[in-house]
Amino acid sequence: MADASETSKEPQIFDPQAQPWTPIPVEARLPAELLTGDAIQARLGQLGPAPGSVLGGDIGLSLRALPAAMRPVPAAVLMPIVMRGDGAGMLLTQRSANLSHHAGQISFPGGRAEHSDAGPVATALRESHEEIGLRPDQVRVLGTLPQYLTVTGFAVTPIAAWVEGNPSLEPAAREVAEIFEAPLEYLLDPANYRIHSAQLPDGASRRYYSVSWDKYFIWGATAAMLRNLYLALRPAK
Repeated sequence: MADASETSKEPQIFDPQAQPWTPIPVEARLPAELLTGDAIQARLGQLGPAPGSVLGGDIGLSLRALPAAMRPVPAAVLMPIVMRGDGAGMLLTQRSANLSHHAGQISFPGGRAEHSDAGPVATALRESHEEIGLRPDQVRVLGTLPQYLTVTGFAVTPIAAWVEGNPSLEPAAREVAEIFEAPLEYLLDPANYRIHSAQLPDGASRRYYSVSWDKYFIWGATAAMLRNLYLALRPAK
């Protein structure tokens, strides 16, 4: 998610990549036949409002953990899936180093809702068009994952979408430093995930997911939403 403000840049509290970690428990990889647009759409259409296995927010975070005065800000992100000759991939962005929040981090295109948005899908499509030049008519919405609460106070609705054809994308220079693709099969393989534990200066601790691909370190809410997509798609035991 993007925040185009370039003033009052927040200090980095800790280095997320340097924190101690453990692998997640061994889980089965998704079969290739579940990584198609039709299969993802069918599976997401079967989800209830809040499947028990899917994370509702950053690890250990709930609405009760937020300060009473902090009302979660509605937001949405697009999880854009593209098909290439060697399989499906996920479009991701690296945020501009000049942003005041989460500078340089890996994220999905998206952002906070506006009053004119008809709902989370409209928010995700509008923000994706603004941030990476992906037009609404170039995607097929596959489904919605349960709302995800971030430690920064956003209530984010992830929208999975299939990108039609091979559109020309253009990053919004003030918000997005780079657009890249990562293999969907890799991003949804539990063996590639870690759970980190960070001790914060105020004595509190934070736990978060990460997955690394190529030169990119994907962590926090973005990694957790990818983890949620895996949990939503995996076959019932």
